[in-house]
Amino acid sequence: MTLALDLARRAISFRLIDAAESPFVGSRGKGIQPRTLEILDNLGVSEPILAAGARYPKLRIHLGAFSLRAGSLSSSKQPTASVPYPSLWMVPQSRTEQILRERLAALGGGVEWGNALATFTQSKQGVDAVFTSGELVRATFLVGCDGGHSTVRHALGLRLVGDALDDEPTLVADVEIEGLDRRDWHVWPFAVGSPMALCPLPNTSLFQLTTRAKIAATCIEDAVLKVTGHRVERVAWSSVYRPAVRMVDRYRVGRVLLAGDAAHVHPPAGGQGLNTGIQDAYNLGWKLASVVRGGADSLLDTYEVERLPVAAAVLGLSKQLHQTPSIKRGRATDQLGLNYRNSPLSSGVTLGRLRPGDRMPDLRLEDGSRLFDHLHGPQATEFVTPEGPRLLIRPDGYIAHIGTTHFSEYAGAPTRSIRGTLSHLGLR
Repeated sequence: MTLALDLARRAISFRLIDAAESPFVGSRGKGIQPRTLEILDNLGVSEPILAAGARYPKLRIHLGAFSLRAGSLSSSKQPTASVPYPSLWMVPQSRTEQILRERLAALGGGVEWGNALATFTQSKQGVDAVFTSGELVRATFLVGCDGGHSTVRHALGLRLVGDALDDEPTLVADVEIEGLDRRDWHVWPFAVGSPMALCPLPNTSLFQLTTRAKIAATCIEDAVLKVTGHRVERVAWSSVYRPAVRMVDRYRVGRVLLAGDAAHVHPPAGGQGLNTGIQDAYNLGWKLASVVRGGADSLLDTYEVERLPVAAAVLGLSKQLHQTPSIKRGRATDQLGLNYRNSPLSSGVTLGRLRPGDRMPDLRLEDGSRLFDHLHGPQATEFVTPEGPRLLIRPDGYIAHIGTTHFSEYAGAPTRSIRGTLSHLGLR
């Protein structure tokens, strides 16, 4: 959905097909990290995302007849000039997808439900894809965003390599529960049979249940009643998965690319999976648009160069968080510090604490506007400062160059020039 939005606003034609007959209805990837909120802001959906969610509640640990209240996975930091979205935000995944679909529809796009990829072949000229309906489509590129069981990845002969993290699978479900306090995320770490957690989902009547899958989906009501003393009124959705850390060793094979869970799968600890997938797509969108419009094909090679090491690092963090839940979140998980400093697209000098390849922080300009507001849209931005150096900001919000060179265009697209000072960032 993120990739489709980015292409739609750049007037690049695409077909977005989904084998499912209808939209996803569960909470699954419910944590949206600060860097992802910045991306959603740029795509024009931050307001409905914020309205649909909330900060994570505090944890309430139940120990027999006693319980104690602990901290929250969300920080209590206030927005600053450079970080407008400092906190992890909880939104059920189905609601996030709905908001993205609505934005895509406003741009003239949509999802083709019940339409699956059967096979494809590629050549130097393009990709011939055959849908299960029998339709043959010629495309310039094909991107597999089709999850952990990716048809595209299997057809390319690529494998997800890594480790399963638990001997037993995990059950996750969205349930309505009679009388359970919705102010806290309830955890029973020593429940007989299996640890259990119930997290209230914002702006719904539901809790997200997680427990070991030894409790069959058909026995959810009995298990919850036994552990919590509260009755389940409805099971809205359930799924079973086995926590794992696995990834491919290539993101691109010719004209076919992978993004999201098709390229890497995460355990839910740390809330990294959905966010890493969105950022894959955001890195890829402007590069695809440039190449489709006649830019150098080598630009697409930087997608793998930049995103593969990020995925590897995030997978390592996810594994640590799964095995040691007490590791402090915040800066370790908010993804604001991820960078492309070693990318061939990064050049120039260091400016204070900013280096080419870093995320460009937000800041207030002299006219009172936000820098991020000027970065909306598909263009690159040249930020001219009275301090001397120019900063060239890529379409995805990362710094491409710091120096005195003037760029009238970048990656085949014209740049927008704005003026401001970096004094708010303490770089003077």
